[in-house]
Amino acid sequence: MPRIRLDLAYDGGGFSGWAAQPGLRTCQGELERALTTIAREPVRVTVAGRTDAGVHASGQVAHADVPDSVAVVPQLASRLSRLAAREGDLVVRSIALAPPGFDARFSAVSRSYRYRIVAGQAPDPLERRTAAHVARPIDVDAMRRTADALVGLRDFAAFCKPREGATTIRELRAFTWAQEGELLTASLTADAFCHSMVRALVAACVRVGEGRLGLAQAAALLDERRRSPLTGLMPAHGLTLVAVGYPPDDLLAQQAERARARRSASDLDA
Repeated sequence: MPRIRLDLAYDGGGFSGWAAQPGLRTCQGELERALTTIAREPVRVTVAGRTDAGVHASGQVAHADVPDSVAVVPQLASRLSRLAAREGDLVVRSIALAPPGFDARFSAVSRSYRYRIVAGQAPDPLERRTAAHVARPIDVDAMRRTADALVGLRDFAAFCKPREGATTIRELRAFTWAQEGELLTASLTADAFCHSMVRALVAACVRVGEGRLGLAQAAALLDERRRSPLTGLMPAHGLTLVAVGYPPDDLLAQQAERARARRSASDLDA
């Protein structure tokens, strides 16, 4: 069956995360239900980055193997959006036939997230669905120094919810903070992120900015081999997946094979 690539955006507030779960409204569940309705047979959707309940996406990517009759349906993207969304909270921006070797998850070479914080005593009501609120005074320069110390190919076990058999070694390629008045925006890019890793990294920076955690303490967390209570965890609604990067088409299959190989501690010494 032909494989299609779906480029998606959604407001995570109305979903119990990406992954399909019995009895709960999820992004995967709604898309698979909509595609199954159109195809008249079960269709499975694979995503680049599974998001938790409440997390948003403006640049999510997924793929699905569908019957020939579905791949050529006129205005398939808009039909899926109408079937899967509730008051426009999920939009299929585009659908295209995927090139050979494309896998939305394993062919990806990077994921980029944004986390927004409103600092101060009076949060803007218009930001309440897409930005977390921090009432304490916050030192943004200290947060920037913390972010710099965490960049690199590291074992981020202290910042991840453990999953049996899963590696916590990731390459955090960029972690920056921008400030515009009371709005603080963290931008993070990595080859991949572990479960809850972005929110824990941001929380560690916030704790340093508030003076509740020292910069040296935050950096030393990289030596831990299990989830640390020192990191904390920011609320889900401040987080948005903004982009997924892929290699040229002729390298998609090779990248997918490489990504399936589990990293080990020896990779840190390479």
